Amino acid sequence: MLSRRRVLRVGGAGIAGLGLAVAGGCSLERRLDDGESAAGAPTTAGPVVQDTFVSAARGGVSTRWSLIRPPGVDGPLPLVLALHGHGGSTAGLLSETWDLPGALARAVVDDGVAPFALATVSGGTSFWHPRPWGEDAGAMVLDELLPLLRARSDVAPGPIGMLGWSMGGYGVLRLAGLLGQQAVAAVVASSPGLYTRARSAHPDGFVDAAEYRRFSVMDAQSDLEGIPVRIDIGTSDPFFDATRVYVDGFPAGADVTAEYGDGGHEIFFTQRVLPAQLAFLGARVGRTGSG
Repeated sequence: MLSRRRVLRVGGAGIAGLGLAVAGGCSLERRLDDGESAAGAPTTAGPVVQDTFVSAARGGVSTRWSLIRPPGVDGPLPLVLALHGHGGSTAGLLSETWDLPGALARAVVDDGVAPFALATVSGGTSFWHPRPWGEDAGAMVLDELLPLLRARSDVAPGPIGMLGWSMGGYGVLRLAGLLGQQAVAAVVASSPGLYTRARSAHPDGFVDAAEYRRFSVMDAQSDLEGIPVRIDIGTSDPFFDATRVYVDGFPAGADVTAEYGDGGHEIFFTQRVLPAQLAFLGARVGRTGSG
């Protein structure tokens, strides 16, 4: 079988890094929420449902979620789960800074991407895996949020897509591997928060080497067998070297696209690559035809 693994190096558009200092990746994802609002045509966003549930997996925390639809599209839509970065939230992803509703609207209306619904959820800062004190935001996504969304009449059955940024980029790689190819149609990790060794890992995600060994995805590429994967990261991103090691670790024949472009761990890079990421997901998850 011919390998579909591709590594593309794409130039930027005069985008410079923010000069962030790095100490175990600390606070990088918070700076993503401090950028300027997304640029783009003033396409009217579609409807957004917001609600909360009490998450047992997160220790009884009231957890906010949202479901974003593109405008002018009726009926059940395939689902893409979107996971925020460290310090992020559902409110942040819906804000003017991130503007996921507007980005989805532009993708479907302006770019002709096959429509799908985007779901977000607030997962705290615990890196989407079980923590020593009992919180497990990953279990919240798989065992609580996903069944809640599946029960809705406006969400279509079938495999889902996954999209994550920074901490959430790591999260979708891990959770897609747990679900497997029967449940996941595609996964996109944007500037994923990856570490090649325990001592450099963020303490909010990995308190010691044992936790790192248990939940790192650096040697778990085979868990994504059969799932199309896209990874975007800037060459000035502090996670770039670890991400390149991770990409190189996929077996021959893996359906992996990695794009390395100018930029750092910042909102400017994130917004620049988001249209292509939504197109990638739409081609593999989105609803085709009028039915």
